[in-house]
Amino acid sequence: MIPKYPPRLGLQIVNIHKAFGPIHALNGVSFDVHPGEVTAVLGPSGCGKSTLLAIIAGLENPDQGDVLWDKTDLKDIPPHQRGFGLMFQDYALFPHMNVFDNLAFGLKMAHWDADRLKKRVEEVLDLVGLPGFSQRDISTLSGGEQQRVALARSLVPQPRLLMLDEPLGALDRTLRERLLLELPTLLRQMNQTAIYVTHDQEEAFALADQVVVLNAGQAAQIGTPQEIYRQPASVFIARFLGLDNLFPGEIRVHGGKTFIETLLGAWPIDAPKVGKMNSGDKVTVLLRPDAVDLSPDGLYRIQGRLVECSFRGNLLRVIMKVTSKDVESQYLAFDLSSQTQLPKLGDNIQLSFDPQSAVQLFDPIP
Repeated sequence: MIPKYPPRLGLQIVNIHKAFGPIHALNGVSFDVHPGEVTAVLGPSGCGKSTLLAIIAGLENPDQGDVLWDKTDLKDIPPHQRGFGLMFQDYALFPHMNVFDNLAFGLKMAHWDADRLKKRVEEVLDLVGLPGFSQRDISTLSGGEQQRVALARSLVPQPRLLMLDEPLGALDRTLRERLLLELPTLLRQMNQTAIYVTHDQEEAFALADQVVVLNAGQAAQIGTPQEIYRQPASVFIARFLGLDNLFPGEIRVHGGKTFIETLLGAWPIDAPKVGKMNSGDKVTVLLRPDAVDLSPDGLYRIQGRLVECSFRGNLLRVIMKVTSKDVESQYLAFDLSSQTQLPKLGDNIQLSFDPQSAVQLFDPIP
């Protein structure tokens, strides 16, 4: 009979607090990273991302809370004994060493024998797409090649957790987009458990299985990229994701049906979206930018003047100015297919939408 073992738990962050004088960098952050999973820690500057990474690495101690690996508390385990790899934004490569020596440095410190060391370095260089680069000088490498060497160096010791701190921030757009496709594939091929810290939602959504959104030292939302983008948990997260079509509304019930009443119109809304809200409650309304079209057949429409249009590959980002007797200048942004035939700038435009898919409700903005 094959014995049954409990599943590995990977990394557990439990109620982490950290203050620097009067500044509370982290205030009760908790989440898990399962084995083989890539978790992105996403948030604006100053939200606590780097402090959290330093605590996980053992470079900082929390004021309260625990960092566990497979249920083992890491509090008394120094950084070099945690078995974690860390890749910095500036790569921190040794310029006086060639590629091989950069990768082999940690393995030599761990007293690997020469044959095993050489085999592992060559294996990882091949994985990151740099076969035959062992003897290259660091100064001769392009930015993308240096990024791959830094990644390879962090992977060579076979870390049980790989931590990446804004690793694509210094790259040009073309190289960054290519690595956004290649990096998650590489990590999953290696079944590498990883934490990816970034302020860029595109990177987080492209790379991660799970996203932890930090705001003011707290986990504002945890979920898959799809969950967070489709159902942001707050006005802060909606705005951070670039969902800026936000305006006040009020819940109304007429004839047994529930509506959201706004200065731009009154629209029916499904009961699950309303939740425990009652008629007369004030709300903040999000009109999703990707849930409208130029079709004249929609039951619900919004009209305004086209004031801006920018081409973004497969999308057109349009800005319209909506006016009414109560709204002097409400600017709304929408994403339409790049094949859409638009009126001239300054002309009127009418967009159709289904409130059930296009509208989300939040608590009122203070």
